[in-house]
Amino acid sequence: MRVDLSRRLVPDELWELLAPLMPKFVSRPQGGGTAPVEERAVFAAVVYVLTSGCAWRHLPESFGVSSATAHRRFSVWTEAGLWRRLHRAVLDELGARGDLDWSSAIVDAASVRAKRGSLTGPNPVDRGKKGSKLHVLSEAQGLPLAVAVSGANMHDSQAFKPLILGIPAVRSRRGPRRRRPGKIRADKAYYSAEHLRWLRSRNLIPRIARPGIESGERLGRHRWKIERSISWLFGYRRLTVRYERKGSHFLAFLGLAAALTCYKRLAKLTT
Repeated sequence: MRVDLSRRLVPDELWELLAPLMPKFVSRPQGGGTAPVEERAVFAAVVYVLTSGCAWRHLPESFGVSSATAHRRFSVWTEAGLWRRLHRAVLDELGARGDLDWSSAIVDAASVRAKRGSLTGPNPVDRGKKGSKLHVLSEAQGLPLAVAVSGANMHDSQAFKPLILGIPAVRSRRGPRRRRPGKIRADKAYYSAEHLRWLRSRNLIPRIARPGIESGERLGRHRWKIERSISWLFGYRRLTVRYERKGSHFLAFLGLAAALTCYKRLAKLTT
């Protein structure tokens, strides 16, 4: 069962992308410390926690990894920036196949309840209860390119520039790496004269609904794609309610979910 579950959560093709990115285990010269463990089993355990939403202490014994070891290695990998590198590696594979649609990028956000920790704040649409906000930027078909986390009380527009600047330089089928979409689509929450100037200064065409002039429904034929993206991310149950004390750990889970969402598209293309 352990082998079957690990292989299902972490297919061979995904592990081939991930393995070269993993930080190498270094034993202490004086001996002692944490013994090396099978990294694929630990990664499968992390994916299980993300997918099922279970607490670390409820990690099934079938993985052959203790919950303390899995949590500790997750923290080490988060500090090493593994999730961002994995996301970029998957995007590189999609880009090299020409399967990223750079005609536009779409921006949106969603709030979740948070039990505690940094990057939280009173949610103005949930009676002031503590929460966090997930910010997502996708390409034209809804594959997430950049993600971020903030307190629920932060206005969506404050994440607008960081998300666009956070688009990684991705391989393309021909020519140099690409990181610039043709248009930026967003609802009226992101509208401001400063944002329009900023986009145009970077040769990005703004397609942002104007308050009092254009209804957000006008963007419906495009916005459903980013809404579907957020739905894909919320399919990973660890993201539906935030339990992590550290904001960096919640962002790590979000980054891993984005990488796995993109990998699912890649897996469909290779079957």
